[in-house]
Amino acid sequence: MTGIEELLASNALLRREDLMAWIDEALVVAEGMPDAPSFPEQARVRVRLLCTLRYELELDADALPVVMSLLDQLHDAQLRLRALAGAVAAQDHAVREAIIATLRGPGNSG
Repeated sequence: MTGIEELLASNALLRREDLMAWIDEALVVAEGMPDAPSFPEQARVRVRLLCTLRYELELDADALPVVMSLLDQLHDAQLRLRALAGAVAAQDHAVREAIIATLRGPGNSG
């Protein structure tokens, strides 16, 4: 876990008021007490991504929630696809072949 001062010190671009706004908007989830938040690795990664979007790519602050929501949805879809691929891989050969054939159906060159 990383404290707020350490998080601010680790990223020269990050401004305290932006971090606090991102926490208020639930773009970053802090743990612990409100007066002494701490940030797990996942939150630190999100802060780095938000900094890249906001400061380096100069994305408007109002667009950040939309972009992060889309990225979260994409990440969720990737996790679900991996789970599905694992479930398919666990099936016997005939079932896997039937699934592949269905996916390659008419119009799919697969």
